[in-house]
Amino acid sequence: MRNETSELQEIADRYATFAAVEARGSSETYERLAQAVAASTEVLEFLASLPAEKRQPNLFFAAIRHLFGVPESTDQLVGTVRREPAAIRALVLARTTQTNEPARCAVLLPLFARLPQPLALLEVGASAGLCLLPDRYAYDYGAAKLTPPPTDAGAPPVFECRAHGATPIPSTLPKVAWRAGLDLHPIDVNVRTETAWLETLVWPGQEKRLERLRAAIRIAQVEPPRVVKGNLLTDLASLMADAPGGATLVVFHTAVLGYTAKADREQFAQDMRRSRAVWISNEAPSVFPDIARAAPPPARPGLFLLAIDGGAVAWTAPHGEAIDWFGGWIN
Repeated sequence: MRNETSELQEIADRYATFAAVEARGSSETYERLAQAVAASTEVLEFLASLPAEKRQPNLFFAAIRHLFGVPESTDQLVGTVRREPAAIRALVLARTTQTNEPARCAVLLPLFARLPQPLALLEVGASAGLCLLPDRYAYDYGAAKLTPPPTDAGAPPVFECRAHGATPIPSTLPKVAWRAGLDLHPIDVNVRTETAWLETLVWPGQEKRLERLRAAIRIAQVEPPRVVKGNLLTDLASLMADAPGGATLVVFHTAVLGYTAKADREQFAQDMRRSRAVWISNEAPSVFPDIARAAPPPARPGLFLLAIDGGAVAWTAPHGEAIDWFGGWIN
């Protein structure tokens, strides 16, 4: 039987790391709340009662916010967990961290735009499919700006991305001939209760990010991307077979595979390397250690590693706000 004290310490360490590495500089509220969790035996015991895959800070904090609003103090957080454990547990078990951050398209675009056009985009872990619309958004890389043609959906969100000098910033938006997503629990952009959950996953203090998310949802509502319910190991092949032969098939994912079992993501990587698709991953470096070993050290903790066909090319900020290119891949 596993030592309970060591399990609580492991959860405490996870929240302390989240506070110091992920939340610091991004959300003062989440930094403070994560520190509070790490110091509260009562909250740690509640988290330990959940399945291991349901203990992550993003999911726990989003569930509390969705039900009761943002806790104003450490005492309020602990008191809410004490009074409402059943409601929090039910929502945590029913939901996943489907953070559909469309700004991540800004770090994917340098790869998308340099592939043979047009593209057939297939996203694994697509949530509501907002990252399947890279050609519908505007981008500001500082040295270059890209804007799509106007549509009935209103002004597109503008994703600002600090690009390292070596980054192959595209001069045009990609041409997308086909797009589809795969997700265990697809989110319907035209169902308000579903999009409200996406909004809750945006961290407190990130109002500009929330505005861009809402603008991306409005674009998706005009022509919702096709997102199929399914598993990446058992259902991906049939969806890939639907892609038109005259387009470059691109299977991509971002901040998704860290939530899957190690054996499953290793099998997925093998499947991708054997497939006809171009494979683009944007994940924490721990997801694919073999890819990360070939990359130079990141400038700071908490960055994602961007790779194409198993070759690392850049470090990226988690919400698409920066890309530090070091790879030599130029198609």
